[in-house]
Amino acid sequence: MLNDMENLIPVNIVIADRSYRLKIEPADEEMVRKTASLINEKISSFKTEFAGKDMQDYIAMVLLWFATEQKEAGAQPVQWNDTAQKLSELGKLIDKALEEDKGA
Repeated sequence: MLNDMENLIPVNIVIADRSYRLKIEPADEEMVRKTASLINEKISSFKTEFAGKDMQDYIAMVLLWFATEQKEAGAQPVQWNDTAQKLSELGKLIDKALEEDKGA
């Protein structure tokens, strides 16, 4: 397990104007960056379509859109479980950052 951790690289990802420092497999870096870019594009799109919502609403809309896209694309159950786990982890990071902002 320790050897697996040694292979991870740190990356900074910005989602919804917040920076997140992640440790990922080097082979996943391009996918993670493209996914973050897509998430930010969708947030911008939803901001245009649904003015007046707060950022948490936009993030929830993007998560729902992403989950729906996965299902429509016929994602395999294993891929869906992996995606759901990653979305859950991302949600926890966002919740943690929001809580830290409230305390600041």
